[in-house]
Amino acid sequence: MILPTKYLSHDRALLSVGAEILVQLKEPRSVSELWDCVRDDREMRPTAAPLSFDWFVLALNLLYAVSAIDYSKGIIYREVSE
Repeated sequence: MILPTKYLSHDRALLSVGAEILVQLKEPRSVSELWDCVRDDREMRPTAAPLSFDWFVLALNLLYAVSAIDYSKGIIYREVSE
């Protein structure tokens, strides 16, 4: 689920979806804005598997758990490590 496996393609693994989310977080965004950006980006790639909102939220939870993103007042921020 987190990493690709024999039964889970690389573009569906939560780590890959998380990477796509981080690419879209060049500037802070709301959850719905971020969801639209990630979905639009996936539609541009014909080989990408469809992404459900549930899977998107799981990837957000993973990123938050590893302190890659932060959430405050309805806005998601990309955490920058020093």
